[in-house]
Amino acid sequence: MSLERVCRHDEALFEFLWCPVCGTEAFTHIPFEGVFCTECNTSVTCREAPESRGYDEAVIITFDATTTWNLHVDEKLRRPLPDDEAQVKILGAPGDYHVDWWAPTTTEDWTPVERNEFADDSEPEEVSHLA
Repeated sequence: MSLERVCRHDEALFEFLWCPVCGTEAFTHIPFEGVFCTECNTSVTCREAPESRGYDEAVIITFDATTTWNLHVDEKLRRPLPDDEAQVKILGAPGDYHVDWWAPTTTEDWTPVERNEFADDSEPEEVSHLA
């Protein structure tokens, strides 16, 4: 028996991506389990968007906070997701990605944590760890 591994998304997509719960840019891929934020364990799922509007890539990323660690303890370092889930649509190509939209939409009640918003400046910046 053999197993074929298909890498659908360029690693550059994960270098652009950040976690809306804690703001980190580091993700871990666990074969047969999924992709998770290395800082808070929020689950990350990718799927192709139904339309690309002419961009090389159009991907919808779903963040699921049901696996998030210590959300209730680290309230100052984590921001809960509405109903434990948020989605972002990313358009572009490696080296030129941008956010098209967030769902739920950003409101006064919820905004995603910005990239490295809670980062400690004394620690070196981490990079994506995909296997």
